[in-house]
Amino acid sequence: MSFDTPAENKAFAEKFSFNFPLICDTDRKMGLDYGATDPGSTSNARRAAVVIDPQGKVKEYLPKVDASTYPQDVLKRI
Repeated sequence: MSFDTPAENKAFAEKFSFNFPLICDTDRKMGLDYGATDPGSTSNARRAAVVIDPQGKVKEYLPKVDASTYPQDVLKRI
């Protein structure tokens, strides 16, 4: 999730060959709801991680993660 526009996220995903779409949060509501940003004019979300189960319940919340290693770490656990 980022605060970028759909066009910016699409370009970013294509640049890094992601095989999935990125979530756009241009109004920053999701970032605020999940604690990934503070009220105000922060331009970037923090690198927080939220694991949500199939029923929509939060199973794990980490306020700070390393975006380069966390995806593989969580996939090993789930």
